[in-house]
Amino acid sequence: MQQPITSYHRDEDDHWVAELACGHFQHVRHDPPWQNRPWVITAEGRKSMLGQTLDCIKCDDGAPPDNIEEVNS
Repeated sequence: MQQPITSYHRDEDDHWVAELACGHFQHVRHDPPWQNRPWVITAEGRKSMLGQTLDCIKCDDGAPPDNIEEVNS
């Protein structure tokens, strides 16, 4: 299911994670040749992708929303 990006945070390994409107999180790495996402490298690039959609497999699976409190602890 396509879900818009609403914000970002970094995980414990300092990788960027998109927060989606559905409440799920998804890593957004720039790791060629597997994932070509150069926009994630800069603040301007990440900002430009707010509102763009990503395919949320967690929604497809009916998973509950991720917990941002776990990220901030």
